[in-house]
Amino acid sequence: MSEERQSGGKTGRGRIRVALAGNPNSGKTTIFNALTGARQHVGNYPGVTVERKEGRFCHGDRTVDVVDLPGTYSLTAYSPEEVVARDVIIEESPDLVVHVIDASNLERNLYLATQLAELSVPLVLVFNMTDVAQARGYEIDIAHLSELLRVPIVQTVGHRREGMEELKQTILDVANDPAGAKPATVHYGADIERELAKIVKLLKSDGGCPSVPGLRWLATKLLENDEVVREELKKQLGDPARVFSQVDASRQHLEREIGDDPEVLIADHRYGYISGACQEAVRSTVESRHTISDRIDFVVTNRVLGLPIFLLMMYLVFKLTFTLAEAPMGWTEALFAWMSKTVAGFWPAGSESALQSMLVDGVIGGVGGVLVFLPVIVLLFLAIAILEDSGYMARAAFLMDRVMHKIGLHGKSFIPMLLGFGCTVPAIMATRTLENRRDRLTTMLVLPLISCGARLPIYALFIPAFFPKRAQAPLLWGIYLIGIVLAVLLAKLLRSTLFRGETAPFVMELPPYRMPTIRSTLTHMWERAWLFLRKAGTVIVAFSVLLWVLTSYPKAPEENVRGLDPQQAASTELSYSVAGRIGHGLEPVMENVGFDWKTTTAMIGAFAAKEIFVAQLGIVHAIGEVDEESLPLREVLRREYTPLQAFCIMLFCLISVPCMVTIATTWRESGSWKWPALQLVGLTVLAYVVTFAVYQIGMLL
Repeated sequence: MSEERQSGGKTGRGRIRVALAGNPNSGKTTIFNALTGARQHVGNYPGVTVERKEGRFCHGDRTVDVVDLPGTYSLTAYSPEEVVARDVIIEESPDLVVHVIDASNLERNLYLATQLAELSVPLVLVFNMTDVAQARGYEIDIAHLSELLRVPIVQTVGHRREGMEELKQTILDVANDPAGAKPATVHYGADIERELAKIVKLLKSDGGCPSVPGLRWLATKLLENDEVVREELKKQLGDPARVFSQVDASRQHLEREIGDDPEVLIADHRYGYISGACQEAVRSTVESRHTISDRIDFVVTNRVLGLPIFLLMMYLVFKLTFTLAEAPMGWTEALFAWMSKTVAGFWPAGSESALQSMLVDGVIGGVGGVLVFLPVIVLLFLAIAILEDSGYMARAAFLMDRVMHKIGLHGKSFIPMLLGFGCTVPAIMATRTLENRRDRLTTMLVLPLISCGARLPIYALFIPAFFPKRAQAPLLWGIYLIGIVLAVLLAKLLRSTLFRGETAPFVMELPPYRMPTIRSTLTHMWERAWLFLRKAGTVIVAFSVLLWVLTSYPKAPEENVRGLDPQQAASTELSYSVAGRIGHGLEPVMENVGFDWKTTTAMIGAFAAKEIFVAQLGIVHAIGEVDEESLPLREVLRREYTPLQAFCIMLFCLISVPCMVTIATTWRESGSWKWPALQLVGLTVLAYVVTFAVYQIGMLL
């Protein structure tokens, strides 16, 4: 790039170079002629028979050179025109690209725009033939669509020269401030993005990698198996075999996991991005598309029916989860009961052994009390994976976008909330996709109110123990719904107080519906289930043993337990321990929300991980209730608590302070300790207030 070109955008004296792109029959030539008039010349690009047209025009004190790129539908190397078009943008480095679009056929024409966006050059969209679009019944919210795509949009009617002066001025404005026209790019989903990141990392580390507008674009082309890009890189990379080996491995991985070529998957996401933008900003009085996805979306994204369908879908998921998990839960419970009995049998009957108690009550009782609910968790994750892979979860986020706008957020904030059903930690990390810091912090602070997989063992323990089968699925559905409602209300409060400001626009991608592959669905299910199992094998074991120590020591003086029956002696021992003393100390405060000292004691260690609460309940009651029948935990709880207390325990666990890993992640992602501190104190106070109200009202009824 010459020195004059480099200074042109800043001083106003240099020439501006514009590349004019567009689909065939979009009116691009008409726009080119209207801009440049007679000041144009025609030739051929070197080495190909593709025609090259250049012209210029003057506006104000600036001269603008225009290169009319060959008409093309995409920038993938399927034809010489496509290769020439992208080579001009990459090698000749225009100051900006003007993309001419047939406004009456937006979804097809915008596909090229998604590819131009990946080249990281300033972009102006020209919606040509707006008269035809209006005649066909389209109403386009230009201002909103411009915000969503983050590019200026100019409406024109080329053959009548309407909009030409506005287009010329927009070109000058963008040339003077190119940062204001850097378009949004498509997010290709977790699987593809993970593979792109691997390729980008290798390209960065390769000394021979060419300087291009964006390594992400280059990685995408390689993943799409673009032969022209591959051949060029073979000549330039220092270690092409290393890069191509990763590319081939990534392509094979995606084909194996998702069941389709990466080219098709990437195209699906681009069209989904376009579809989401058009759903937001375009209204039509006539049917312009009649695909299967459109016909399904006509029902599931309907303004009236969409939300009830989503709620019904989640209810069916919970109903199916509980129904199918009942038998495996019984088998798992029986397995751990057998393990406890077998390990206890290694010691003589009636003997007292700290090691025996630690293994049976601490390790097996603690971990077993959590893993018994693994069937429920696996089935729930399986259902969510199917809904995600099919494309329905994207529709759920789109539906919630309307609700989220009313509280100052948008549907993009609901995506981390959906992830929160699995685990709050990756959900908080997913807020990185939100550009606005106020949106990020608001979403981050309310995410713990979404019931994560760690809370599911708590629900799976109390709901079957205290409520009849016909009420179990509605109750679980209701608990999840309470969390969502509280998150929405709290977000509204935060956006009205601490985080006032405008909501950043974005495009909600609506990918076409796909039949989930067995491999992909099972992989996504296993990834989440493995996180849970890894916790059970590390954090839960450690804290189960720690709680066993806290509930076992110090020992009560001999004279305090002499003459008592085994049950009374065990209860006295527990009361004398560190955990028992803490539980008793907090009991006067917690009894107002339905907790006794045992529940309070078990709640203390749940700060490490929510699911540990179940393990701790098992330990507390195993020590405090020594009885010959060795009743399962649910039976013990049923004898000691009421359904109202059970509901209040679940409610408190839903709302109260998140686990320590969540707090640490909030600190890391927010960059300050004040936000996790607010999260910790605020949610604990909210949990106490809400649970107090429910328990006291319930006692009066």
